[in-house]
Amino acid sequence: MAKNHGNQIRDDAAYEELRKKGMSKEKAARIANAKANPERHPSRLGGEGARYEERSKKALYEKAREVGIEGRWSMSKDELIQALRNH
Repeated sequence: MAKNHGNQIRDDAAYEELRKKGMSKEKAARIANAKANPERHPSRLGGEGARYEERSKKALYEKAREVGIEGRWSMSKDELIQALRNH
């Protein structure tokens, strides 16, 4: 049974599955909420990026810079992945 994530997440099971696949909280919430709304169903084409583990440290650093994660310059690859997932 899926954990209740409150009224901000409309499809808790979809959200948890997306998080297990490595998506950030924000992206998983957007997709889960779109799937729960028949008028805004996400496209089946596109939207598939490389998993964080498959990206270079430089690419992870740039993504962290885009989303405004502080202290990124001193983080290891694993720390950057953790910070991006919990952002």
